[in-house]
Amino acid sequence: MSIFPTRVLFATDGSKDAELAATTAVGLAKVTGSELHLVHVGPVVPEHFEPTEVEPARMKREAERILDEQTKKVENMGGAAQSHLAMGGAAERVVTLAEELGADLVVVGSRGRGPIKRLLMGSVSDSVVRHAHCPVLVVRWKPVVFPARILLATDGSEEAELAARTVAELAETTGSELHVAHVGRLITNGGSRGVEVGPLPTVPQEELDREARELLKVQVERLRAAGASVAQTHLRRGRADQQTIVVAEESNIDLIAMGSRGLGGLRRVLLGSISDSVVRHAHCPVLVARGD
Repeated sequence: MSIFPTRVLFATDGSKDAELAATTAVGLAKVTGSELHLVHVGPVVPEHFEPTEVEPARMKREAERILDEQTKKVENMGGAAQSHLAMGGAAERVVTLAEELGADLVVVGSRGRGPIKRLLMGSVSDSVVRHAHCPVLVVRWKPVVFPARILLATDGSEEAELAARTVAELAETTGSELHVAHVGRLITNGGSRGVEVGPLPTVPQEELDREARELLKVQVERLRAAGASVAQTHLRRGRADQQTIVVAEESNIDLIAMGSRGLGGLRRVLLGSISDSVVRHAHCPVLVARGD
C-alpha cells in the first residue's frame, strides 16, 4: 500500500526551531504531493477567567496573530496549508487534532539542548512522539531538504518495519540516498552494554554477531524486494542509541528513521527507550514510527 501522498500536520509555536520544521514540512508536502495542515496552540486559559474577560480574549488574539504569521511564512515558501487554531495543552491538542484529521505524519520542531538539558524530557515534541498515533518527524538543528541522505536504524521489530516502509517510499519518491544500520549487542567484562534492561545473553559474542549480520541482511533484502535502493549498510556493536548517532554523524546523514514501541498510559511516562535517546541527542532530524 502506498504511503505517499499523505496528510501532514505541521505544529508550530512561532519559534526559530519551528521555522526549521516549516521548511521540512513544506518541502516534504511539495515533493510527495501531500496535503499539508498547520496548527498553532495558544496557551491554557486560567480557570479563574471567564471566556468573555479581557485576558482570555487577548491570549486568543495573540494566538491568532501567530497562526496568521506562520501561515504566511508557509505560503512564502511556496506551500499551501489548511490552518487550525487550538487553545490549551500544546501536545494534547496536537495529538488530538492529528487523530481528528487522520494525519499520517506529524512534523514538529525541537530546541537543541546542551548535555545536561538533553537529559530533561517534558517538551511538546517529546510528548507528541510518545502519544501520537502516527509517525512523528522531530526537526532540530537543521531542516530536511530533499533529496536527502536517510538512515534507517532497524532492530527487526514490527515498529522498525513500519519505519522501513515509510522511509523506503520516501527515499524513492524524493530521490534520496538510503542507508540501513543495525546495532548488535556487545558483551564486555561479563556484562552487556545497551539501553535495554534484561538478562545477560547466554550465547557467546560470535553468535550475537552472527544474529546481527543476519538481521541486517534480512532487512536489506526486504527493502530491495519492495523496490527500494539501499546505498550502504552499517553493522555495529554496543549501545543502539549511541552507535546510531555515531553512524549518522560519520555518514553525514540528514534524517534518521526508526521505530518505537507504543506505550500505555503509565509506561509512556517512563522514558529511556532507544528512540527517546536518539531524538534527544542526534544532530539531525529524527522520524519515529511507533506501534500501539
